[in-house]
Formats: sequence, structure tokens, C-alpha cells
Amino acid sequence: MATIEFKGAKINFEVSGHGLKRPLVLLHGFLEDLQIWKPIVKEIKKERQVVCIDLPGHGKSEGISEVHSMELMAGAVHEVLKSLGIQDISIAGHSMGGYVSLEFLKNFPMMVKSIVLINSTPAADSVEKRQIRERSVKLVGRNKEAYIRMAIMNLYSENSRREFKVQIEDLVTRALKMKVKNVQAALIGMKIRTNYFEVLQSFEEQKVIIASKEDPILDIREIEAISGKTGCGFFSLKNGHNSYMEDLSNLMQIMHFID
Repeated sequence: MATIEFKGAKINFEVSGHGLKRPLVLLHGFLEDLQIWKPIVKEIKKERQVVCIDLPGHGKSEGISEVHSMELMAGAVHEVLKSLGIQDISIAGHSMGGYVSLEFLKNFPMMVKSIVLINSTPAADSVEKRQIRERSVKLVGRNKEAYIRMAIMNLYSENSRREFKVQIEDLVTRALKMKVKNVQAALIGMKIRTNYFEVLQSFEEQKVIIASKEDPILDIREIEAISGKTGCGFFSLKNGHNSYMEDLSNLMQIMHFID
């Protein structure tokens, strides 16, 4: 583990492995932290350097402001890479981490040689989704624990809740350590993010979208259609939103093909 300072806050990250392939940056989703990547890093680090980052307000990284915009989070990622002297990367993000990856591509296009969205989308929030996030901000303020438990459990099917009970509870336990203001800052940041369709469409290097058939958050048919329109490679997994847990072996196979 290591830290750098970004806009007065400590940003936590971890660097593992080495190899001939360019460094791979892994970005977690909302209410997650860099620990979600441990099983994947264990394998991927044999062939390349891997950089995992706790995004602002998550894991061991400190919060920065009342709004953690995707631009601010991408700036934190850039600061970590600058501190490591890394100039060319492949980047993969899960859910919110995918939004941050796209914002990074938008702001630092010359650094990105490959981008992978895992259970994520370049589309902006719908009106309905923005309203849900607004209500969520209020719910967090009233009862953080109830909101976090509900938000995480809603990502899983009944079968997955039983099969991954221990792992889910561990994820919840770590998420409960987040400060109320940081949960709210991320919710607001996701709500106000822009549409990255053109950013992804114009990117001419390797680009991949991974979606799951039973994802309760993202409709796989819509994601597959977006993949086609943006010229992305598309991979379909069988389970739910948190494929790094629910479909680890298949996700791992895909990750090995990232340039």
C-alpha cells in the first residue's frame, strides 16, 4: 500500500507485479475499494504491473469535497500514475469505476491504449436514475447503514446472496466504514456525470464492454447495443452486477486478453 496527496487528501493505492505488457489500472465501483480486485491481481500480476486505486472517499482514500465528480476522481487517478512515472496504460473499471475510466480517457486520451468497462456504461443517468440518486443522498443522511446494506444487497439475486454470503457481508462491512459525506459525494458525482458515448466511439484502440445477463442495474441488451454502436468488443457473463465476485473465473479469462 502507498499514498499520495491530491487536493489536500490522501489517496491510497497498491502496485503489484511486472511484465512485458503495459501497466493495467483497475478502478472499483461505488461502495467498493481496491480489495475487490485481489483475486484478479493475483493472476494478472504475473504478466504485467497492476495499479489498484481507492477512489476518493472509498477504502483508505480520504474524501475531498461535497461532490466527487468523475473528473475529480479521474484527476486523482492521474496524480497516482504521475507519481509512479507511468505514461501508457490499459484501464479497466467496474460500474462507477467504468465512469471514472471514461472520464480519464476523455481528459488524458494519449495515456490510454486500452479500456474495459465491467458492468458499466458510457450512458449518462436517465431522469429516473438521477431522481433515485437524489433520494439516496437523503437516505444516506438519515441512516447510512440501512442504505449501504440495501444498496449492496440489491445488486445480487437470491441465489448469489446465498452463495456469496460471506463475501457480500465482508463488502458491506468495509463499505460501512465510509463517511456519510463521502457516500453522498459519490452519489452526486454519478448523478451529474456526462454521456461518454462519443468519447468511447472515437477511441480507436482496444475497447471492451463486459456485461452480465442477470445484472439488475444494467440491461444486457442495451449494453450490447451500445457496444455495437461504439465499436467495442462485447463479452457476456452469466450472473449479476458484481461479476468480479459472481463470475470471477470467466472475468479472469477476459482480463488476460487486455493488451
